[in-house]
Order: sequence, then C-alpha cells, then structure tokens
Amino acid sequence: MEIKKGIAASPGISIAKSLIIDSEDYRIPHRSIHPTQRMAEVQRVRNAFKDGIGELTALEKAQDPTEGSKIKDIFAVHLRYLHDRSMRKKVTDMVQSELVTAAYAVSTVLREIAAHFSKAKDTYISERAADIYDIERRLLKQLIGKKREDVGRLTEEVVVIARELSPTETAEFDRKFVKGIASDAGGRTSHAAIVARSLGIPAVVALEDLTACASGGDTVIVDGNRGIVIVNPDEQTIRQYEDYSKDFTELEHRLDAIRQEPAVTRDGTRITLLGNIEFPDEAETVLQKGGDGIGLYRTEFLYLNTETEPTEEDHYRAYARTVQFLAGRPIVIRTLDLGADKYTQSKRFVREPNPFLGLRSIRFCLQNLTMFKTQLRAILRASVLGDVKVMFPLITSLHELMQAKMILRDVMEDLDEESIPYNRDMQIGIMIETPSAALTACSLAADADFFSIGTNDLTQYTLAVDRGNELVSMLYSSANPAVLRLIRTVTQDAHKAQIELSVCGEMASEPEHVMLLLGMGVRTLSLSSPMIPEIKQVVRSVRMEDCNQVARKVLSMNSERQISAYLRNAATKILPEAF
Repeated sequence: MEIKKGIAASPGISIAKSLIIDSEDYRIPHRSIHPTQRMAEVQRVRNAFKDGIGELTALEKAQDPTEGSKIKDIFAVHLRYLHDRSMRKKVTDMVQSELVTAAYAVSTVLREIAAHFSKAKDTYISERAADIYDIERRLLKQLIGKKREDVGRLTEEVVVIARELSPTETAEFDRKFVKGIASDAGGRTSHAAIVARSLGIPAVVALEDLTACASGGDTVIVDGNRGIVIVNPDEQTIRQYEDYSKDFTELEHRLDAIRQEPAVTRDGTRITLLGNIEFPDEAETVLQKGGDGIGLYRTEFLYLNTETEPTEEDHYRAYARTVQFLAGRPIVIRTLDLGADKYTQSKRFVREPNPFLGLRSIRFCLQNLTMFKTQLRAILRASVLGDVKVMFPLITSLHELMQAKMILRDVMEDLDEESIPYNRDMQIGIMIETPSAALTACSLAADADFFSIGTNDLTQYTLAVDRGNELVSMLYSSANPAVLRLIRTVTQDAHKAQIELSVCGEMASEPEHVMLLLGMGVRTLSLSSPMIPEIKQVVRSVRMEDCNQVARKVLSMNSERQISAYLRNAATKILPEAF
C-alpha cells in the first residue's frame, strides 16, 4: 500500500482499478492474452525494440554535427537502454509468465525501472528516470502506433492516472465509467481540475510521481476531499473509505433536499447562486442543483472538442439550446478564452514560451476578428431568446474594452443591414482577472454593465504563480492578503458605479470563503454546479452581521496562513461535514 498526498481538486471518493494514460494519450489497459498468443506478443516486443533502435539511429544520424554533442549523447544513452538485453528480457518474461499484452508489459516494466531510478539519492541516476519514460513512449508508439484507444469507450469503472491532463481530455471522459482522476501535475484551479469539478468526478492533482508508483489494473482510492491517493490499499483501508464514501453521499443527499429553497441568509439577505458550464447539457444540472441561472458559459470548448472550426450556426445552436432551456433565467456567455493551456486540435495556435502572459483570451480575439465576429453574431442572434449577457475575458485596460465594444457595435450594424433581430440592450460585462483591471476598476465601470471577478487568474497574476504548475502550487492561494484587497477594491468600485458584480472563480465554490465574500459586499456567486447545494447551505446558515465581522477581521490580517485557518474554523462551525 502506498499513500500519496497531492492537492484536492474535485470533491468525492472513488475506488476502482487504475487506467494509466501516458503523456502522449496512450491508454495502457491491463489486458490478458490466450496462451496461444504468447509467442506472437513476445515477437511484438522484440520488433518494438528493434524498430525503436532503428528510429533512434536514424534521428542520431540526422543531427547537425555543428550543434554540439548533447543531443547525440542523449540518443546514445537511449540506444544503450534499448540494446540492453536484460531490460528486454524482463518485458518478454512478463508477457510469458503473466500472459499480458506487449504494451502492458512494456509500460509496467519500464515504469518500475523509472520508479527505482527516481528514488536514488544520486542526482545523475535519479534523472535517468526521464530517459526511461521517454523510451517507454517510443516503444509504445511502435506497439500501438496512431491507433490510440478512445477513453470515451470504456466498459468498466476506472480511476484515470496521468502525468497531466488537458481540459479537452478531461471533458471527454464518460462519467459512467471514469470514477476518479489523479495526475502528477496540475493545480486546484488548472482547467482540467475545473472540468473535473463540473463533471462531478473526484480528482487529486500535483501528486508529482504517482505515475511511477502505479501500474494499470492496480486498485486505487482517490480522496478528492483530503487530496490523498492510495495505491493498492489493504482491505481495512478499503472498508474505511467505503464507509467514508457512504457518509459523503448521505451529506450530498441531505444538501440536495434544499436545492429548491432560496439562498437567503438568516437575516433575510438574498444571494444569487449561478452555475459555471462548459456545454449546453450542463445547464440542466445547474437547475437540478438549485442554481438561479448561468453566470459563466465557457464557450472555447466549441473549438477544443472538434477537428474543424465551428461555424456561426454551430455557435448559435449551442447558445440557443441553452438559453431556451433556461426559460428566462439569466445566462452570461463569455467570449473565447483560447490560448494558455487551451488550444484547438487544428494546431491553429503556435505554442508560446510563456503562454499565460501571451496571446490569449481577448487579446487573441482582437487579433482574429473573423473568428471573434462569428461568435459575436451568434451571441447577438441568441440574445432575443432570453436574458442573455455577453462578457469579455482578461480585460487589462480600458483600451481593450473599447476595442471589444467597437467590434460588437460593428457586428450589430451588420445584423441591422441583414434585418436579423437581436437585443439592442444586451448587457456587456468584463471579467476582472488581472491586477491592472482590478486597480482601474473605477474607470472600467463607466463602460461596463457588470463585473465578474475571476479569482483563479486574478490570484495567478497577482502572486506570479502558474496555477497549473505543481512545483509552485503551494504558493497559490486566493486567501493571500494582496488578492483579497484587490477583490475588496473591485467590489467597492462596482458598488460606487452601481453596476452588478459577481465572483465566478473557484473561490466562489469553496465553503470557507463564502462568509468573507458576502462580508466584502458580494451578492452573486457563480460556481461549479455540484457545489451549489453546499454553498447554499452555508448562505442559509449565516447572518450578514457575522459575515461583515469576518470580512473586517480578515482584511486586517497580513498572513495567508492565518487567514486560511481563521476562515476554515469559521466555516467548520457552520458546515462541519464539508471539512
């Protein structure tokens, strides 16, 4: 039994067999073979090593000798491993003795070797683990080629384990079979983690070397509440977690009982709880969980899940379907937030050395006007069907906001010329996600109908911490005094300008932050739909007087740890089961 501690990214408990997905998206299932297939699989192993050697040799010869010897040295190391008969024998022995596929044997044996290397105290030896992983990928490429198995076609319950998962990979998981997610990399607010929460799949990230400790077919427990993953637990541990999972499920059922009750504090203050969604189907879940509407519709997934760029009709159908389903409830459609860790499959976007500070979100849209206008036309057409609002992401200056609004007006004029109806009074808002926007919120408020504070990116940019990097994830905290003071500034400026304000980042989904946000003046929260009942219970259990006191106390503190402890203690008194 091995216990790994990471970051709790999506709540819940899952117990299932592991499914390893490597960095090139290969699915490596534990698959048995018939004894008559034994020699054929052994031959496949030999061919994979032979072809891998041939491929590496060709790459080595193709290197420019004027560029130094480092690359050639790497190839030489890899070739030595591939020529190592003892490594190949371990793989073929496993195929013959355990009657498993060549791919599974390669993955298991090489990961065991890599895990052994990574634990060595000698730096040179520990760094060889990366070489073994690379060789594993090369051999699996020879064995599987481009015929990668679709994780969406699972037939049994699994816990998906990967070094890192993209938002699109996570979004494609079938919730019926993918019961848990665990990854070496990532943070609580990485987009893959956000998607996992939206899908209601328990997840733990930033585990660093879980892929080196687990093999396909191992029994794995994912504790998305405490941030723990247990590989090959004993029977007693399994029973304990089965009881824990039952208690957690009972809590969810109790919370579901209040889903149709209003989110009103004990002293009568009405709080609006909206849902964050990626796909039209999720709107139903938001209403089932007791949400008042959609506060953030992330539209970039229209691009990420298809091989071709969506047309105006593709956009319109997705928006119209959601708007009509909401039957008059509000929906905020965010324009494309592509870039950073979200790229289309057509490789339209060139990878950047520092993508989170590069061409992303509104910046990308303003440089790709045809794409931007296509989306704006669809949003405007859908605006006549219900209470539709449009929101621009990652605004950093008044100039960007004015540019975006100018393009929206151009699209309106085009629709007028074509006699296509739209809501001329559709509200236009912006996301406050950068310190520059937060510090100039008083100016931006004059040209925006509403603000939505995106606490994920606001925290990332304020603290200079990549929220998807497990190496610095311990530094990422929305409870940092600098972040809280910026949120307070934006809230005050919105109130002075008499415009609507919401918080739509993951901070809104965390029970320990609810009293603080209410005390700072926030009256609308937009969160992942599975968390709506829990947050509603907190709202219905507090008084505004207590929330104001919590906010005053926290804003006087200078330590993130002190703030986090204080908020957690306050929330535990209200909803102890959540902690």
